[in-house]
Amino acid sequence: MIKKTLTLAAVAAATLVAAQAAEARDTIRIVGSSTVFPFATAVAETFGKTSGFPTPVVESTGSGGGLKLFCAGVGEEHPDITNASRRIKASEVETCAKNGITITEVKVGFDGIVLANSKAAPTYELTKDKIYLALAKQVPMDGKMVDNPYTMWNEVDSSLPAKKIEVLGPPPTSGTRDAFVELVMEEGCEAFETVEALDKDAKKIACQSIREDGAFIEAGENDNLIVQKLEANPDALGIFGFSFLDQNADKIHGSTVGGVEPTFDNIASGDYGVSRSLYFYVKKEHVGVIPGLKEYVTEFTSDRAWGPDGYLPEKGLIPLPDAQRTAMAEQAQNLMTFEGL
Repeated sequence: MIKKTLTLAAVAAATLVAAQAAEARDTIRIVGSSTVFPFATAVAETFGKTSGFPTPVVESTGSGGGLKLFCAGVGEEHPDITNASRRIKASEVETCAKNGITITEVKVGFDGIVLANSKAAPTYELTKDKIYLALAKQVPMDGKMVDNPYTMWNEVDSSLPAKKIEVLGPPPTSGTRDAFVELVMEEGCEAFETVEALDKDAKKIACQSIREDGAFIEAGENDNLIVQKLEANPDALGIFGFSFLDQNADKIHGSTVGGVEPTFDNIASGDYGVSRSLYFYVKKEHVGVIPGLKEYVTEFTSDRAWGPDGYLPEKGLIPLPDAQRTAMAEQAQNLMTFEGL
């Protein structure tokens, strides 16, 4: 009798756990980019208040980390959507396909990458080649590549402040890091003949490698935490998406890059040279299984959310042009299959 009672108790406990797990996945799970995180969170909160579905759970794991989780498989233990501040890579598409995943790609708008610092400190006037010299692992000097000797900004250029080079930035798993390397470091290194004379592989290393001697500090995927650290340390600069500058304009200001300020209008027009597209990816196998998934996509791609007068531009999202936004909304809401790169 005791054995039977224990067996029944174990079955009941297992049934309860299974029921709780099933109940937990009545909620959409979203992972990925820290840059897209505030936009996805705003949509999730609105969706939870207005749709009748539970508020989706949104996690900031970085673009690379999110895509790794997303492409790992189909089933309730895997996320339904991943946000990305860069486009999915061919290798990631292959991983998703290998694991039985078909995806819908949604481009949601544009964002600028800013180098910002405390309003208690002066604004920096930077160029891509100056940023490269400050942050590259090796730099050209006397016709050869050497370990970066610069410790002060005024050593990079005499017009810059006599302040220690201390930049808080994203880790390698971040789409912001990928975009920063592509849009700033790789373009900045092209200004130097010594780098241009290197062979293809050596040039790639020279242009993409960020110093590891303490001048660049990996600050994780929490961009709000970087903002807090900039307040505490007026000598430091931080690298993150424009929306975090926009939402904290009372505390920090952005550096000019190439003489152009990182403003909403300058990013939208393309005048600010450090901007990129933002995305999210939907796991089609979870549509109709996880309640509200299609409806969440519809909310995100509605004019009241991502339109020029929507609640996402109020948070710093740079909207797509009208025709592109209309076409993308149709693609998203019909859950069209992404055919690859």
